[in-house]
Amino acid sequence: MFIQTESTPNPATLKFLPGQTVLDMGTADFPSSEGASASPLATRLFEVSGVKGVFFGHDFVTVTKDDATDWDHLKPSLLGAIMEHFQSGDPVMSGDAQAPSGHADHSGEDAEVVGQIKELLDSRVRPAVAQDGGDITFHGFERGVVYLHMQGACAGCPSSTLTLKMGIENLLRHYIPEVTEVRPVAV
Repeated sequence: MFIQTESTPNPATLKFLPGQTVLDMGTADFPSSEGASASPLATRLFEVSGVKGVFFGHDFVTVTKDDATDWDHLKPSLLGAIMEHFQSGDPVMSGDAQAPSGHADHSGEDAEVVGQIKELLDSRVRPAVAQDGGDITFHGFERGVVYLHMQGACAGCPSSTLTLKMGIENLLRHYIPEVTEVRPVAV
């Protein structure tokens, strides 16, 4: 098994490409070791000293490290943990655990606008963000303001504010006149 790595715009996060499917559908975000028990792979990665966060996409794993740890020391241990996991045949998610992330539900008078927002996020934004090892999901819409949750490499990325304001906000405002602003939320 050959695992490729890619840097991300977030210097604290590295993207690992195991050359096979990680999650069939959706994404899974583990911003801390709490909740990692839903995933044998996340649990294994958090056992490596210096790991601060784990994120799974369709065909990648991103790992966020703490500031005190250097990638040169951490990367070999992570490559070994990922390789051992996939060679073991263990599932990425435990039993009936589902990939926990995705867009928040929204109903009411703005349902049509929210549908358009989610469609643009899914078709234009999320594929590009996944290339950088992260995800952005819809969290809410209120009085023209779109609330988005940033995950994986996007969470804490120095360029995330620029991406959110100059990229996503401009895109949504261009196609959906009801959108006036985009703001990040922490879940």
